[in-house]
Amino acid sequence: MPHRDCRHVLAVVAVALGVVASARAQIIETSRDRVVTNLRVSLPYLGTIRARSTDEIASSNWLLGCETLDRDFADYEQYKTFIAPLGIKRLRLQAGWSKTEQVRGRYDFAWLDRIIDDATSRGLQPWLQTSYGNALYPGGGGANLGAGLPVSEEALAAYDRWVEALVTRYKDRVRDWEVWNEPNFGDNTINTPEMTADFNVRTAAIINRLQPNARTAGLALGHFDRTFVDRFFARLAERRAFGLFETMTYHDYTYNPDANHHEVMQLRAALQRHSTTVRLRQGENGAPSAGGAGRGALWDYPWTELTQAKWNTRRMLGNLGQHIESTVFSIVEMNYASGPIARRNYKGLLKVDDDNRVVRPKIAYYAVQNVTAIFDHSLRRLDELVHSYNIASGGERGRVYTHSTDRALAFFGYEHTGTGKQVYTIWRKDGIPVDANEVSLQDISITRADFDQPVWVDIITGAVHEIPAAQWSRSGSTWTFRGIPVYDAPILIADRSLIPLTP
Repeated sequence: MPHRDCRHVLAVVAVALGVVASARAQIIETSRDRVVTNLRVSLPYLGTIRARSTDEIASSNWLLGCETLDRDFADYEQYKTFIAPLGIKRLRLQAGWSKTEQVRGRYDFAWLDRIIDDATSRGLQPWLQTSYGNALYPGGGGANLGAGLPVSEEALAAYDRWVEALVTRYKDRVRDWEVWNEPNFGDNTINTPEMTADFNVRTAAIINRLQPNARTAGLALGHFDRTFVDRFFARLAERRAFGLFETMTYHDYTYNPDANHHEVMQLRAALQRHSTTVRLRQGENGAPSAGGAGRGALWDYPWTELTQAKWNTRRMLGNLGQHIESTVFSIVEMNYASGPIARRNYKGLLKVDDDNRVVRPKIAYYAVQNVTAIFDHSLRRLDELVHSYNIASGGERGRVYTHSTDRALAFFGYEHTGTGKQVYTIWRKDGIPVDANEVSLQDISITRADFDQPVWVDIITGAVHEIPAAQWSRSGSTWTFRGIPVYDAPILIADRSLIPLTP
């Protein structure tokens, strides 16, 4: 009896532990009800967007933030299986000089090897950043967000050696690089624009010398600062150094994800005054899923999982419409144990516990899946798209016109490079996303449109609905849709052939 009782207790404990483990090892939902909101539309339901893994997508506009692993604020091992199903191939990572060189002259790359080797084995493409500094060397810069750059000759020489070792080690698996992170973060006055530009040139020159086919990103601007940017670009021009770079990156956290359009266009114009070949990239962006409890950009607004999903998808599709590559920050919540942010950052698409173990995907995870399932490089942006508030009759030849009665709507259009079939993205852009789904019914006309079977798609839930023939009419190549539900998250009017569908 005592032995049987012992075995019984052990069995109960084993079952209990199994339940806990199962609860932590959450699966990715694929059912039509994986995201349920109170959005109600009267259009006939057809099915749900079928997510596409990275191996089903040749290339796309998107990158995924997998930062802070160099400071152990997140654990790659806990979330690695959630990356490929998200449908994003390129991963932004920080290389961690301080984590790699903890004894002078001795590099331990084992931690980064595991990440790079696993990511590339899954068909993912690391974008590796040379951040941050190393306190082993006087004047070596800091190892956290907002830290100063290395400044002493000894520290800069040690930094050069680490970058050389880094590129030499990974150049067969990593082609994309980025220099430092947010040198103008907060009130950082240590990093002047000129010294930041010189540091960028120093790093990019090493990378390009060791890996001539490298694609290097510079700037990594923490917030818009016109004076900083102008002086940074002027210094690069003075040194004739723009040829070292593929892209210039910026980060911008605005409560309304559509509110930074003017600043982005100013930044692009400033760049194009110096170079017509270096492209602009949104290097980091995302919204929290909770407000007032964590830290990081935008933390002091009452965010929810729904508003996070709305923010992320509006920013992604807004960047796409502006021809700007876009990074989603980030794959997972981060438990910041040090630095200027010493609490949890809720911007992750995956919810984690205090030990950085994944609890479950959030609404935003599935919403991002819905974006990546449709918008890959098989779609071409309709650059000639013109949105008006009065229906255009004819218009200029070769241009596509859209018309609605609401000036607060964002419109972008795309066509399939093979079939010519089209998809249009529409959302209310005039405010911060709200934790409600207030729908307005819009009448929308599109000239030079090409549909066989138009459908209505909600990007947040992935729901696909028929647009009944009674709600659209066609005159030549002009399609007019009546009573189309629109709200403050992206919806699509698309040809059904462009939507991967799960009934």
